[in-house]
Amino acid sequence: MEFLPKGRLDAFADGVFAIVITLLVLDLAIPEVVEGIMPALLDQWPAFLAYIISFSFVGSLWITHSSITALMKQETPHSYRLSLLMLFFVSLIPFTTKLMAFYLSHPPGLPEFIGSDLFSWWMSVNALTRSMLSAPVTLYGLDLLAASVTMNAIMKSAIKSPGMLITESAIPELDALQRRQQKGVYVIIGTLIFGFLLPVVAVFGYIIVSIVFFLTPTITVAKTTLGKDK
Repeated sequence: MEFLPKGRLDAFADGVFAIVITLLVLDLAIPEVVEGIMPALLDQWPAFLAYIISFSFVGSLWITHSSITALMKQETPHSYRLSLLMLFFVSLIPFTTKLMAFYLSHPPGLPEFIGSDLFSWWMSVNALTRSMLSAPVTLYGLDLLAASVTMNAIMKSAIKSPGMLITESAIPELDALQRRQQKGVYVIIGTLIFGFLLPVVAVFGYIIVSIVFFLTPTITVAKTTLGKDK
């Protein structure tokens, strides 16, 4: 098997993650008001919410990728291609984030509630919301899912190629991280299903996804570091 040095890929990946996070914050617009800055900022809550979700997710992917490469001494052409594919999906996150934030900021006009038929009114509201939000919310989720699945593929590739790792004892650590990360993938899939039916609820599902993905690699790295210190 042909092995390649990992230093250049690490530097390139770090650069892509840094640029993506920078692009995320650049999409936060400055309100064009002289007075009442706080209400104007609060009106932009969808953009800030989407930014927080995406920042947490991208940050977790960076931590995970750093954890993987810390256990590797070299790369293969296959792992290079997987890493580039993962970075491709990561680079799309600013676009899908802006898309979702835009449509959350411009909700459809709600029908007037007349009479006591609450169920019919709710169904009308849900139909309007779904027709406008399902596409951007689903595209955002598909992007997160693709990046997550590719990251899992990178970990599985490293596990199946022990020659890539600094030591064979790194396999259990990598396997534990991969299994924890897999849980986040299942949450994204469930959220995508909700996205077709209840797009607004799916947004809150993405909040859970970002928390799961952010805490999982952080906890894993902390346990690994504490274990080495002992």
